[in-house]
Amino acid sequence: MAGRINPEDLEQVRSRARIDDVVSAHVTLKPAGSGSLKGLCPFHDEKTPSFQVTPARGLYYCFGCGEGGDVIDFVEKINNLSFSEAVEFLAEKYGVRLRRTDDRDNERRGPTRARLLAANAASAAYYAAQLATPDAREGQKLLEERRFTAEDAARFGVGFAPRQGRALAGHLRSQGFTDEEMLAAGLIRKGGWDYFQGRLLWPIKDAGESVLGFGGRRLFDDDRMPAKYINTPETQLYKKSHVLYGLDLARVPIGRKQQAVIVEGYTDVMACHLAGLDTAVASCGTAFGEDHARLIQRLLGGDAVNGEVIFTFDGDEAGQKAALKVFSGDQHFAAQTYVAVEPNGLDPCDLRLSQGDAAVRELVGRREPLYLFVMRNVVSQFDLDRSDGRLGAVRAAAPLVGSVRDHSLRDAYFRDLAALVGMDVAEVGRVAGQTIRRTPRRNAPPHQADPFAEGRDARGNGKALPDPTDRRLSVERGVLGFILQRPDLFTNEEPWYGVTADDFTHPAYRHLFTIVAAHTTPEALADWPRPVVDAVTDDALRSMTIQLAVENLQAEPTPKHCLEYCSKLKLLTLTRVLDELKSKMQRTNPVTEAENYHGLFARMIDLETKRKELLRLTIGE
Repeated sequence: MAGRINPEDLEQVRSRARIDDVVSAHVTLKPAGSGSLKGLCPFHDEKTPSFQVTPARGLYYCFGCGEGGDVIDFVEKINNLSFSEAVEFLAEKYGVRLRRTDDRDNERRGPTRARLLAANAASAAYYAAQLATPDAREGQKLLEERRFTAEDAARFGVGFAPRQGRALAGHLRSQGFTDEEMLAAGLIRKGGWDYFQGRLLWPIKDAGESVLGFGGRRLFDDDRMPAKYINTPETQLYKKSHVLYGLDLARVPIGRKQQAVIVEGYTDVMACHLAGLDTAVASCGTAFGEDHARLIQRLLGGDAVNGEVIFTFDGDEAGQKAALKVFSGDQHFAAQTYVAVEPNGLDPCDLRLSQGDAAVRELVGRREPLYLFVMRNVVSQFDLDRSDGRLGAVRAAAPLVGSVRDHSLRDAYFRDLAALVGMDVAEVGRVAGQTIRRTPRRNAPPHQADPFAEGRDARGNGKALPDPTDRRLSVERGVLGFILQRPDLFTNEEPWYGVTADDFTHPAYRHLFTIVAAHTTPEALADWPRPVVDAVTDDALRSMTIQLAVENLQAEPTPKHCLEYCSKLKLLTLTRVLDELKSKMQRTNPVTEAENYHGLFARMIDLETKRKELLRLTIGE
């Protein structure tokens, strides 16, 4: 396994890759005052800019969907890369050579990701050029039969792998690639033979348009590989459960339209895009699974609950089984899920071939909720001519209705269920209601322990983070804003003007300050607030931290206002302590507990003196 990236190299990547430069390749940014830039968020659909970039702190944050982070986070999310892949992407772009902390011998790590990507890119160009040769006539015929032109093939990068067996290997060697690199990329087999031979090929790319691998279709009867389709083997780049064909073309439309269409094959993706459905993608060499669902959810962005994911299945038994499998993982989507079924069993490619582009668009337009499709499948397994069969169908389908996230749809689904089984709607509602109450919620999220989970509801939802507009917490938020954005305003020797974690009443604010306190060193302050942001492990708290680091401060950023805010926070704490002390004194008998009473009284006088001093500071004296 590759070691950790050398911290010095990581910092060099961050310093060279200016966040405004990287973000500007995807978002039009305009000055927004106080050294900030604003634009339309690339992670969710919006008409009013709420996406803010602060170059001085190297951070971005969207006040609409909550996405935020540094330049590496942005590259991770926009290109669907891991942290390490994002760093390597930026290092290659900005000319930084990465070292690994535990590399005794760099050669032991094998080829770098950059070299594998380069080998794949060179292979894709080679295969595309081969498609125009006479040897590729069978591949050309297959595309022509499906009404794909040479321009269409070029748009999707379709290519042809020569039949000779070592043609690609020889070409890549002439380009300076080693056998080790070709083997690691899945381009050749052990022994030096090309992995793909005599096949029509589709390059499989990530959201950043880097070629990760290939999918190949069988063309010749004498092909020694009997499978109709084969894909690049699992490599450092290509993991079939994490890739989707067409992602490079569909990423932006999916986010913009809040829609993803899931089809089953490469030619189906081509047919959909050519027919005007530019949100179509397909899994590669494996069934659509949980990792694919999470990827789609991320592409839909922060407003995914209003989006839709549409699966195209055949109406046969296999299609129904596929729908049931997808339904079992439906909880991974915040978006509504639908099924588009072609009555004659045609896939999008065949449908476009026989009936034209409009028919493909109409297929998706006729979509029905996944719940309804599965419910009809469940009901069909019962004898509806018998009363016990109808009751059994209602009880079997009830949990499906109960798992619908949008409760406003349940009554409509009960009516659909009543129509399917031929029963009165009220009776269906009564029977189904009894069944639902006895069935655990399929979509209930598991409880997860959290370092700042005080105040959450029974399942840990909704209350962990403070409301930014809560006036009762405005001083706490204001102090953290000064700390994260302007540490230079704290002019005395006592760190943060003596503010402590106990001054914060909200657990999220308190937890964040404990991280601040743990990283208050001269070295950390030189790169502030990055050490704090990097130290936050909870995603929600990290998002809040970034928001605090980029949002407008509640007061003019001057040493005077900074001291006033910190004094107000300490005054609130002292007031709470005094209230508790006075309450305790009221419960203490000054005659029978004289010593204890006088001790409390002396402490109250001392605290009142401190309170007056803080009060003086809060008004700027």
